[in-house]
Amino acid sequence: MLPSVVIEPKKPADSCVIWLHGLGADGHDFAPIVPELGLPESLAIRFIFPHAPEIPVTINGGMVMPAWYDILEMQLERKIDTRQLQVSAEQVIALIEQQLAQGIPAERIIIAGFSQGGAVAYQAALSYPQRLGGLLALSTYFATADTLNHHPENQSLPILIMHGSEDDIVPESLGLKAQERLQNHGYTVEYARFAMPHAVCLEQIRQIGGWLAKCLKQG
Repeated sequence: MLPSVVIEPKKPADSCVIWLHGLGADGHDFAPIVPELGLPESLAIRFIFPHAPEIPVTINGGMVMPAWYDILEMQLERKIDTRQLQVSAEQVIALIEQQLAQGIPAERIIIAGFSQGGAVAYQAALSYPQRLGGLLALSTYFATADTLNHHPENQSLPILIMHGSEDDIVPESLGLKAQERLQNHGYTVEYARFAMPHAVCLEQIRQIGGWLAKCLKQG
């Protein structure tokens, strides 16, 4: 099981957000965002921020760092180690199964990912055989769009893509391409653009809080 930063709600958790960081970061990267989401007190969300394993990354001269998969070439479409990405997605699915075993229903589990973590989130959420609560894709790209085995249970999954118009690490064109590929596959996708680089901003964080509350609204 992936080691993780876990933030528990004040009352027993009835829902969960599994949030994947980007290349070279770790599970602590997004944990400080939780208080800024402005979530209603009625929601009892457990936040899980897993740490990626440390592996050599080719584009960084083989330097060992936290990464969900190796990036072999940094051209626009990115040549990546797809096998490693799938292994990481399976590790995320193991976290989902852990939450199911603890009594959290699949439809109240949301998968989120930033940059490289977002590519893993696409793979894990869209292939999962039970209906999940939502998919949040932040400043990322759909790396396995040509190979992913989409599961029909998540065909109606709420999907929110967010991207910065000034992103020079993962260009916004890749976020828009992911939206197009998903829509062509029959998904309904929300898309939000922010005037920011490869990062998150306060306006975006507040929108994420509203979206999470909408996805996890009881009744």
